Amino acid sequence: MPSILSSLDSVARSAFEALGFPSQIAAVRASDRDDVPYQCNGAMAAAGITKKRGEKLNPREIAAQAVAIMSADPAIGSLEIAGPGFINITPADDLITRRAEALLADPAADLKADISKTIVVDYGGANVAKPMHVGHLRSAVLGEAIKRILRAQGHTVIGDVHMGDWGLQMGHLISELAEEQPDLPYFDDAFEGDYPSEPPVTMDDLARLYPQASNKAKSDKDRMELSRVATAQLQAGRRGYRALLDHFIDVSVAALKIGYGNLGVEFDLWKGEACVDPLIPDMIDDLKASGIAEQDDGALIIRVAEGEKDKTPPVMLLASSGAVLYHTTDLATLIDRKAEINPDLIVYVVDQRQALHFEQVFRGAVKAGWYDRGQLFHAGFGTMNGKDGKPFKTREGGVLRLEDLMEIMHEAARDRLDSSGIGADFGPEERTEIARKIGLAALKFADLQNQRMTNYIFDPERFTAFEGKTGPYLLYAVVRIKSILRKAAEMDVESGAFHIEAETEKQLVLSLDAYARAIELAAEKYAPHILCEHIYTVAQSFSRFYADCPILADDVPDAVQASRLSLAKATLSQLEHGLDLLAIEAPDRM
Repeated sequence: MPSILSSLDSVARSAFEALGFPSQIAAVRASDRDDVPYQCNGAMAAAGITKKRGEKLNPREIAAQAVAIMSADPAIGSLEIAGPGFINITPADDLITRRAEALLADPAADLKADISKTIVVDYGGANVAKPMHVGHLRSAVLGEAIKRILRAQGHTVIGDVHMGDWGLQMGHLISELAEEQPDLPYFDDAFEGDYPSEPPVTMDDLARLYPQASNKAKSDKDRMELSRVATAQLQAGRRGYRALLDHFIDVSVAALKIGYGNLGVEFDLWKGEACVDPLIPDMIDDLKASGIAEQDDGALIIRVAEGEKDKTPPVMLLASSGAVLYHTTDLATLIDRKAEINPDLIVYVVDQRQALHFEQVFRGAVKAGWYDRGQLFHAGFGTMNGKDGKPFKTREGGVLRLEDLMEIMHEAARDRLDSSGIGADFGPEERTEIARKIGLAALKFADLQNQRMTNYIFDPERFTAFEGKTGPYLLYAVVRIKSILRKAAEMDVESGAFHIEAETEKQLVLSLDAYARAIELAAEKYAPHILCEHIYTVAQSFSRFYADCPILADDVPDAVQASRLSLAKATLSQLEHGLDLLAIEAPDRM
């Protein structure tokens, strides 16, 4: 069945249409008042329309006419005209009961979008041969949530990690490895056999070799030249270097799958810039032939400024040295996705500081005729900062590894459990697992609850609190309901038909009813914080309901117990479903 809001919206629109007004002015929305759940402000707009017609109806008169029509509908419980002509709406108890039944039957009811699309979500962006660090957190967490929210709407969504596996960093690795192990067959131009199937390096080796080479090259021009030559030979197709690149990628992907997996993040495609290198020559030729690409001071560019006042720099296809650049590989990636997936939409979940880059790339792709502008969207985001307000770093000023960040949160969660006494009787292994889930939920929810473009301060103590709008608060709400259901089973109390009578019961159903709208808005705006706000509101509503309406107390009639237990089940289903869309897992108990 449609949501309560949708049902009331239909009633109001029909009433205003019957009075000769356009239906869109009668949209019903959630009320700002605590005592009235919904409101229709269409009478004010209708009065403006009558004025243009030469009539003299004020908003309250129009509201009274609309109320006379609306009150006959069984979806309406009560109507009130307030102020200059606002119509306050309370749904009928029967509508609330039927909606509760629908929500219990399917926590994902009414989430599907009208039109299903094929969507690529580009997020992650970790580099080959480098450990994941704190800078990868937001892209991974936001991208995973956006992907899951879009899937909940019924879209076909492909998550692509889009690794950085091309350019000078590969030259650094190859040339440094050549210095350390010059006898490897990859460096022998005369070698014609099969290269070893086992990589000559581990992830620890790669993590050591890259900074080692990079630091040398900063102060030694000859050493930098070795890396540049190795990069050029790799990109030119030197057989041994391509084989090494494959090893670097395999080793890195294995490590990245563990790192992202620990964060609860999964990808469908593990592609990087190197995958599209074979497409670049034909792409360049086509852009030249069509006149879209042009020479400029030795470089090959696409001009993308729109009008004389637009100062957007051109897309850089080839440097004057002939080297390909980030613009080049990103455009080639768009060609690859068009050929392999043909998506309706591509969403890039990348730091907002890259906004100009994506604007240039998008304009270049549109100018080339590959995509419409509406098919490409950059879901930029702010930074997670330290207490100094700058992007978070270690005390020494370095970039913190992601695994170390997660350990900080794990320790903060353990300290919180110890200080609160929660789970004090559990065994050490279970407490460790609970602390892991609390720490991860705290970290993710602290990130996701912020409006995407907002910067925020990393604060483990605040993030792990069991009070307020935090991940642990939501986990505790889930665990509490699970505990109630376990106790009910021990008492042989079963859920049953709904009898929604108390105000806090009704408010809880109305909170649950808003789920589909929250998903719709979160998907439309690529804004997981909207879903976070909904889940938090539901948890608060359940807390008020539970405090006001005992479920398993001895003096509660059986039918009331059964109804309230059903309401608890419906709440648990939606909370778990919503948390899963945020890639947050709750323990069974605390």
